Amino acid sequence: MTLDVLRERTDALRKEIGRTVLGQDDIIELLLVALFARGHVLLEGPPGTAKTLLARSFSAALALDFGRIQFTPDLMPGDVLGTSIFNFQTNAFVLTKGSVFAQVLLADEINRAPPKTQAALLQAMNERVVSIDGNDHDLGSEFIVVATQNPIEQQGTYPLPEAQLDRFLFKLVIDFPPENIEMAILQQHAANPLEAAGMETEELTKVLDAETLAESRALVDSIILKDDILSYILRLVRATRESSEIAFGASTRAADALVSAARATAALNGRDYAIPDDVKRLFVPALQHRIVLGPAAEIEGRTAAQVLENILNQIEAPR
Repeated sequence: MTLDVLRERTDALRKEIGRTVLGQDDIIELLLVALFARGHVLLEGPPGTAKTLLARSFSAALALDFGRIQFTPDLMPGDVLGTSIFNFQTNAFVLTKGSVFAQVLLADEINRAPPKTQAALLQAMNERVVSIDGNDHDLGSEFIVVATQNPIEQQGTYPLPEAQLDRFLFKLVIDFPPENIEMAILQQHAANPLEAAGMETEELTKVLDAETLAESRALVDSIILKDDILSYILRLVRATRESSEIAFGASTRAADALVSAARATAALNGRDYAIPDDVKRLFVPALQHRIVLGPAAEIEGRTAAQVLENILNQIEAPR
């Protein structure tokens, strides 16, 4: 695997996903960064903004096992992980695996389920292992979660706990598309009713398999991060702990996330080294779900993204 081959693969992935999802190039790019950085992604936006379609298109372009969990208020942890059922014929317990046993898992509307069920994903996301009846089951190194959620001000939602939010590499906020993109979507659906019916991902070409993904990730791991880039990441993360607008700043895990994502971004851009612009581009999506705003910032109506952008402008980047 070389950087040129990796760029060819990622260009093909962008093209396939872009066939069904219009006007979301930046979001698609960050999904690919997360894929090669071994990170999970949380997609947030109001209903009808193609969050689920984006996640399905992403998985459809990968030759990996796909699983989907539709989170609902009555969903139980056993529905997510699986359970052991006694077989009277063999006089032994048999494991019935839940939907979490997949290489790409779509956790749809994850904040519709109560915290106990949300927490069932926690170990799987962090360790890629699940424990059922005292036995550990490996999910494999390819395992990645793409979760969707509606904004917390929508009725019938349960905010994700901080411990689980911290397991996501990125939180990507999707809004309604601009008018020209929305018109293009309507024209596309009018020309092909199957797309409007949600069957469009069946036609996507699978670009990347498990073996190629492993080779690509090994290449990403070889990307160089010099000390000045590491120092820049550290200064940014520590600044979130010192800001008067932030009650709880980002942890060391956030800095690790920026390191992994910067490597992947550099590789996807054909470089074997990371630059400050890689870090700048990733700072908000990698940290906006890892900080808690203070009362003053909330009263003023500030968002986490706005506060982080302010920090980004204050901390000088290496030259």
